[in-house]
Amino acid sequence: MKYSKQRQKILEIINNSYNHPTAYMVYEEVKKDIPDISLGTVYRNLNSLVENNMIKKISLETDRYDKNTDHCHLYCIKCNKIIDIGLLNIDTMIMDNYNFKVLNSDVVLKGICSECRERKD
Repeated sequence: MKYSKQRQKILEIINNSYNHPTAYMVYEEVKKDIPDISLGTVYRNLNSLVENNMIKKISLETDRYDKNTDHCHLYCIKCNKIIDIGLLNIDTMIMDNYNFKVLNSDVVLKGICSECRERKD
């Protein structure tokens, strides 16, 4: 992958983020250092980083991006919170039961988080 200042800044933002940002959130952050960058450039670079397995795209109502490519997510459908969880030995279980080597996974379990369940709206 060729080096570009924009791609490096986008990767830096993702790597320093803990909130699984959307492309627009990344765009707003990049504009602080590169004011003339376009949203299209951000999308193209995010897609390139995903294709090169440098970040992970989490496909929800709005795509989100994550620096960690080897874990699963819990997604709260009420507050949109995303919680990182381990692979839960899914790859080992699949290998043991199906003799299938997992190379990549994209698991998002959707439900309601404990804070939303406790809230009386």
